[in-house]
Amino acid sequence: MHKDVESILVSEKEIEEIVLRIAGEINKNLNGEPLLVVVILKGSTPFAMDLIKKLDMPVEIDFMQVSSYGKTTESNGFINVKRDLEQDVTGKNVLIVEDIIDSGNTLYKIKALFQDRKAKTVQICTLLDKPSRRVVDVNVDYVGKEIPDEFAIGYGLDYCEHYRNLPYVGVLKRSVYEK
Repeated sequence: MHKDVESILVSEKEIEEIVLRIAGEINKNLNGEPLLVVVILKGSTPFAMDLIKKLDMPVEIDFMQVSSYGKTTESNGFINVKRDLEQDVTGKNVLIVEDIIDSGNTLYKIKALFQDRKAKTVQICTLLDKPSRRVVDVNVDYVGKEIPDEFAIGYGLDYCEHYRNLPYVGVLKRSVYEK
């Protein structure tokens, strides 16, 4: 796997620092209020699990699986909800945890969905942000790190379901996906 990585974008140590920083911001902003953490499957799972361990409030966890990529490297602009939440968000503080935001389409639609479902608050947290790819104006409350327009893999991020278990975020060599 490591041989397919062109360069490292975010090291293991940087990831640890990002998790601590964002958890501190969330702890300060919510001041002990209960929180429903919505983990967007599958890519954000490692980040979300590390993050919730550092939160100082009652935390519920639920999962949502959506797709806008399929087996390509480009978002198609439509989201397919493959797995919805098991619980009601009405009156709850919701934190959507995502691995990476590029076009913004997916998070924009999910946030609107939770607002329609009468969540008390809806905030977005992402490990990585690619603002150069943004096509929808979506407010991201907590950003780990801004990255360039490269195909990122590792720490939950995949290419065709591979590389999720890398302990860092790297750039996938073009030769791997331009076959």
